[in-house]
Amino acid sequence: MNTPVRKKLGILPLTLLVVGSIVGSGIFSLPQNMAEGAGAGAIVIAWVITLCGMLMLTRIFQYLSIRFYKINDGLYGYVREGFGDYIGFNAAWGYWISAWMACASYLVILFSALGSFDCFNYFGDGTTFSSVIVGLIFLWIVHFFVLNGIYRAFLLNCIVTLAKIIPIGLFILCIILAFKVSTFKIDFWGSPQLGSIVDQIEHTMLYTVWVYLGIESATVYAARAKNIISISRATFFGFAITSLLLVCVSVLSLGIVPQQELATMKNPSMALVIERVIGSWGATFINISLIVSVSGGLLSWIMLAAEMLFLAGQGEQHTVPRSFGKLNKAGTPANALWLTTVLISILIILAHFYQSGYNTLIQLSTSMVLIPYLLAALFVLKIAIKRKKAYLIMIGALGSIYGLWLIYAGGVFYLLLSMILYSVGLIFYIYARKQRSLVTFSYLHDKIYAITIIVLAIIAILYF
Repeated sequence: MNTPVRKKLGILPLTLLVVGSIVGSGIFSLPQNMAEGAGAGAIVIAWVITLCGMLMLTRIFQYLSIRFYKINDGLYGYVREGFGDYIGFNAAWGYWISAWMACASYLVILFSALGSFDCFNYFGDGTTFSSVIVGLIFLWIVHFFVLNGIYRAFLLNCIVTLAKIIPIGLFILCIILAFKVSTFKIDFWGSPQLGSIVDQIEHTMLYTVWVYLGIESATVYAARAKNIISISRATFFGFAITSLLLVCVSVLSLGIVPQQELATMKNPSMALVIERVIGSWGATFINISLIVSVSGGLLSWIMLAAEMLFLAGQGEQHTVPRSFGKLNKAGTPANALWLTTVLISILIILAHFYQSGYNTLIQLSTSMVLIPYLLAALFVLKIAIKRKKAYLIMIGALGSIYGLWLIYAGGVFYLLLSMILYSVGLIFYIYARKQRSLVTFSYLHDKIYAITIIVLAIIAILYF
């Protein structure tokens, strides 16, 4: 039985949640990231492949939200329905850790962006002592704001998301007006140093792994949605809006700055691209937009993190301790939020001592969430084969293949590190099973899955 909520969310706030979750800091560095290892031709091909793959994942989440409309636990609920409690728990656990790690990475990049201004140069790369102290203060301000009203947090998220879409839209308009086909054609298929077209496409697609995280975020709030159609449409609209923004920013920038020059630019490269068009004030405008965007991303992901842990802890079928499945009077999953914020704080402090920058945090965060994506795709494939529906088989198969590709692109190193974090989750799961007076594993495949995670975690500890 689900905990009742007092208000319901429509298409607009859910769509803005999807957009706000995806559009964080990555888009501001995308021109340089994409141009670093590929020419314009390879970048265009990579985007075509990425859009097809992400469309399949989008269709998967749409299908699951409609087909299993009685399941309002989002991604976690779908995977649990398809593969049982333990694998479902791991989907929730991986997503939750990914979300709060993303929050930590946003804080690092936020103060790194502030450090680019002379008056705030003491923030450095976002891991200095000053940035840690101020970052923790800012984090806990966000925490208490969300704690005192999840729906007020949604309203603020809508405002912030609109505030960061507008500058990106203006950036796109400016570079469309200044776009030069002759510049775009320079080394269209890349210089010999970049390797073959296949190598360029593979390198470029590595960055598309990071920029689409959050495509499923509307399903996480299924219990708070007005109806199931709102979730499905918000997922698609969010995909369409962010795809347009991401593709335009990365591809059109090559019509302003040649590929070889763009590849060597400092990030956020969007600022330097727009500086070529309208001058230095444009770069300042983009840097300020980055700060607004990252602040909004932090708000979105701390909400998503707490909500996912709450979903896994609510009801009679909870897979984490039931204390996390409670809402306070303001409709906020308070216990889940407290644990989430404490862990983000610890990670920020560790980032200071170990000098772990934005890239390290976001790559590990991504590795944690890719397995839940793959499990959702495999569930649809399982349903499709059972029902013998060709169209559904195609969506499930392509989504599964793309999910496997994302895990490969994320890298073996981060995949193995993620197994350490997955193995820690077993403690939470065992405790929840004891609360329900159940044996630890109900099925043989659960035991195999758990053993595999533990073995890979041990390998990661020994070799890394």
